Amino acid sequence: MFTYIITNHINSVFYTGVTNNLERRIQEHRLGIFNNSFSKKYRLYKLIWFQEFNNPLEAITAEKKIKGWKRNRKIEMIKEINPDLGEIKLN
Repeated sequence: MFTYIITNHINSVFYTGVTNNLERRIQEHRLGIFNNSFSKKYRLYKLIWFQEFNNPLEAITAEKKIKGWKRNRKIEMIKEINPDLGEIKLN
């Protein structure tokens, strides 16, 4: 299981999700196959962070924790493993 964060081409919006197949799920985001989804509305397709977990409960717990964080904390976590991300909009 994976918890992941994707963004758009200017890194202005983050989406945090959970999946058991990261490659397939990112492709779904890129293709925009879910018509009324948040990721399609904001054109989120760029994987900027992920973590693998041993079971679904751990991944869901991490997702909920991250979703509760303020944007600055998410950026700090992302830049720990992805320092070359470039400038991220704070608002």
